[in-house]
Amino acid sequence: MASTPSTASLSLRHRAQVQYSKPATTWPKPHSLSKVRHRHRTFHFFNLSPVTPLSSLSLLSSSYSSPFPVNVKSPSNPVHLHPLQDSSHDNFIESLENPGNFLLPVSETRSIQDNLVEILENEANFYLSTNGNRLSFEESRRRLFIQGSPWISSLFVKGLYRIANRKVKIEQKEIKRKKNNWLRRRQIKEETEAWEKTVEEYREMEREMREKKLAPNLPHVKGLFLGWFEPLREAIAREQKLQKLKSKKLKAAYAPHIDLLPPEKMAVIVMHKMMGLVMAGHEDGCVQVVQAAVHIGMAIEQEIRIHNFLEKIRNHKRRNVLADNQECLSKEKAMLRKRVNSLIRRKRLVEVQKLVENEDLEPWGRGTQAKLGSRLLELLTETAYVQPPVDQAADCPPDVRPAFKHRFKTVTKNPGQKLVKKYGVIECDPLILSGLDRSAKHMLIPYVPMLVPPKKWKGYDKGGYLFLPSYAMRTHGSRKQQQALRDVPIKQMQKVFEALDTLGSTKWRVNREVLDVVEGLWARGGNIAGLVDREDIPIPEKPYSEDSAEIQRWKWSARKANKINRERHSQRCDIELKLSVARRMKDEEGFYYPHNLDFRGRAYPMHPHLNHLSSDLCRGVLEFAEGRPLGKSGLHWLKIHLANLYSGGIEKLSHDGRLAFVDSHLDDIFDSAENPISGNQWWLMAEDPFQCLAACINLSKALKSPSPHTVISHLPIHQDGSCNGLQHYAALGRDSFEAAAVNLVAGEKPADVYSEISVRVHDIMKRDSNKDPSTNPNALLAKILIGQVDRKLVKQTVMTSVYGVTYVGAREQIKRRLEEKGHITDDRLLFAAACYAAKVTLAALGEVFEAARAIMAWLGDCAKIIASDNQPVRWTTPLGLPVVQPYCKNERHLIRTSLQVWHCNGRVTR
Repeated sequence: MASTPSTASLSLRHRAQVQYSKPATTWPKPHSLSKVRHRHRTFHFFNLSPVTPLSSLSLLSSSYSSPFPVNVKSPSNPVHLHPLQDSSHDNFIESLENPGNFLLPVSETRSIQDNLVEILENEANFYLSTNGNRLSFEESRRRLFIQGSPWISSLFVKGLYRIANRKVKIEQKEIKRKKNNWLRRRQIKEETEAWEKTVEEYREMEREMREKKLAPNLPHVKGLFLGWFEPLREAIAREQKLQKLKSKKLKAAYAPHIDLLPPEKMAVIVMHKMMGLVMAGHEDGCVQVVQAAVHIGMAIEQEIRIHNFLEKIRNHKRRNVLADNQECLSKEKAMLRKRVNSLIRRKRLVEVQKLVENEDLEPWGRGTQAKLGSRLLELLTETAYVQPPVDQAADCPPDVRPAFKHRFKTVTKNPGQKLVKKYGVIECDPLILSGLDRSAKHMLIPYVPMLVPPKKWKGYDKGGYLFLPSYAMRTHGSRKQQQALRDVPIKQMQKVFEALDTLGSTKWRVNREVLDVVEGLWARGGNIAGLVDREDIPIPEKPYSEDSAEIQRWKWSARKANKINRERHSQRCDIELKLSVARRMKDEEGFYYPHNLDFRGRAYPMHPHLNHLSSDLCRGVLEFAEGRPLGKSGLHWLKIHLANLYSGGIEKLSHDGRLAFVDSHLDDIFDSAENPISGNQWWLMAEDPFQCLAACINLSKALKSPSPHTVISHLPIHQDGSCNGLQHYAALGRDSFEAAAVNLVAGEKPADVYSEISVRVHDIMKRDSNKDPSTNPNALLAKILIGQVDRKLVKQTVMTSVYGVTYVGAREQIKRRLEEKGHITDDRLLFAAACYAAKVTLAALGEVFEAARAIMAWLGDCAKIIASDNQPVRWTTPLGLPVVQPYCKNERHLIRTSLQVWHCNGRVTR
């Protein structure tokens, strides 16, 4: 572009750096913009009114390209300007020419306009050297024609852009800060006010019932809670008053603690904790007294700490209000108080932590928790009742019966054996179980995913949730392990804490597309894609025949049907709890999972229901909140991930084979993504259907995009080792054969140790089946089992063998797999078959992993020597985590409660 003799214009489409075809006239270039302003006194200005929008910045280019009257002489020869190949200002120029790229709010635009006008006002107030007269701002705003260097315009506008960009960043930072504070306040309320909100809810329902003189139409579990709430609250209040009136010698052991919470809050905790345990799938609708009492006691202790803190906050506010009413503060003191209160609000969490640390309440032991929990359980059994639907004749009294009963239950380890164990249980009425799975979403779920990143770990009990008790390791009451963690220097645990912090700071969100599919299938009755059937199987009717064999077959069938229904009930409750968390979190931009360790050092999310280490349902519904472009490698691994999820032998092909499988099923993948329910449902044939569906949706979006590698993906790609325990033993033994079996050695196709063991088991059983049954009793069992041996039958036993699974444990694992197959219906025959299969599986495992078994035996001998000195086996991991084996023989320690006397290990004495 060449300039005309009458203008000195330069379009902003050209670069700030230019070269001249004629070097006779060159412009001096200053070192900075500030020097230009003061040294040359010559600037390029443009027409700008007070209401010029930000988009009018593009006027600069048009202003300079249009003819302006100037008072200076131009060079006789036109100067030809040629843009250099420099793209440093490309994005900036494009942004100016495309005002929509700024995406600023109206208020932001106006503030930037004000800044521009203010700059022009300041720069226009100078004296012209030609006549010494001061130029007024109004004139300068209207018209100003000064010859200046052509690159000054670029520098000037760049300065304006920097001002605007700086202000936008400040505004964005402020918005982010306010959002984080808002989320933090929500998280604090979730952790500290959950039980209070529940209490208020029941009070409101009671008021509504009294006003309308009509029971509200409530879900099953809420209807039960509403009927139990007031009687239980009154019983707890009476117990609190009774313990206060007793002398110190006559007070119960739980007396100092039962009065530390309002009775209504205690009633809500007892009801929810008890029903939560019932929903956890305990057999026969029974919950062990030991477990229930300790759970309730722990929840009460936790809530007492939070309740005491909230009371301190309320008392502090009351004192401040009283002081304000009594004293007449000056204006300066009032302003100071306002600033201090504002500071306290901003630093609330720090103050809270100090208050909690200074709390006088000492940690309770298991005995204290059990005694208080047992008494509250006893009050629940005395006050909670259920009543069947009113379908009886008017002259019949209503069938009102206790909701819970305390009884002792006997257990035999094996069929036909004598009594080996007796323990106390709380048995719930069948009416409670009916419909409970359909209203699980109304249960109060503690330790839900966090709305803000968890506290960074700085000690055994310092980190995780903001207020809820959080511990770096799940010690299950092992005092030696707890003490080892408390005694270890923080610096030694730094890497461990950093790992937990990294896992906890990963932001997740709900995959709404997959959740909608899950909800649709679940509403239709389930029984598909791994979802349990929402209906029970019918119980066979008792035959009228007196044939003992037929009666025995009926008993077995009825017992089996009841067992299946109990399992279905448990699975339905589990799915409802998972879906209730997903529904609760689906509208959140993202959430976080605080993690802690088991005693081996494995990290798990503290939230138990919906997490990324759980079932296929959970993994399919969850995805990363922060996406990344797929890229070439991402698209490659997404296809391999989809093939792995489809399974059925596809996951054992080479990478090229898996890629070819996906490419040959693209039509099925597209159909699954577009019509997951009404289409051909190819994704349902996968071993992990919901994860497969999520991968189909993601891959479909990528392949249909004009640029697949730039598509943003939120999908987690799960990768797992091949039986990690055996991998460790193979590495310890430097055994190349065992290493190849668990993929520690590179190969064209992945090895499958479970399939290899199943082949060995099949060969052993085939040899046994050819033997004479009269001399070898295992021959008949081998003939029965030979057609049922597969990878799934032996997988769990092989996987847990490295963790010291015993013969008894292996037998129970294989027995469950055989029950699932359903080919063996007789209990005694099933037990015998499981015994034989367990022995054969362990023998095959020893043949394949001989070196691993030798190392395990050596470690077992070491443990025996250490234990003979009355010491636990302990070690420190390479990351610095101290590990103490929790396996000890507990001494007999009796705890007397109001319900029963029990040992600390749960064994009952009468």
